Amino acid sequence: MLPSDDSSDASFDQPYALLRGCHARIERMDALLLRLIDHVRTIGADAQAQQAAAKVMRYFDRAAPLHHEDEELHVFPLLRQQGGEDEAARLDRLEADHRALAALWATLRIWLQQMQDGRARSPDAQTTEAAVRFSALHAEHIALENTHIFPAALARMSAAQLAAMGQDMAARRGVRWPTG
Repeated sequence: MLPSDDSSDASFDQPYALLRGCHARIERMDALLLRLIDHVRTIGADAQAQQAAAKVMRYFDRAAPLHHEDEELHVFPLLRQQGGEDEAARLDRLEADHRALAALWATLRIWLQQMQDGRARSPDAQTTEAAVRFSALHAEHIALENTHIFPAALARMSAAQLAAMGQDMAARRGVRWPTG
């Protein structure tokens, strides 16, 4: 049930490659969440389900909020300043997505915490619906960022801005960058 954690070759000197790598991990965690729901319905809340719940929680409690913060600090403001009306509308949507994802996560986290602690029952309709919506919203959000937002922002960034973005991303994660 648990996917492997393949690591990206990207480093903080390639912040957009890191953001895209995070998107791939979000998609894997969403798939794990949906498999977990099916697993608990058919097999029950066994040790494997508890491990999967812990893994999903760990990712969406720690890494995903940092990812959204990366976008809101470095990508969205740049495009708001230098982009057009189409980009502004896309950014409004993405910021609304971040708020909607946070609300869905609050619902899902309750069930996942119970699952991790061995207290959960089979997911109810609200939990299942929240998981399906969470995954679908991520898919739409990621597609828009990967195809429109990231390329547009990257095209407008100087080498110095990219370096500053990477350094800030590393610092907020407690990583010293550059290492040399």
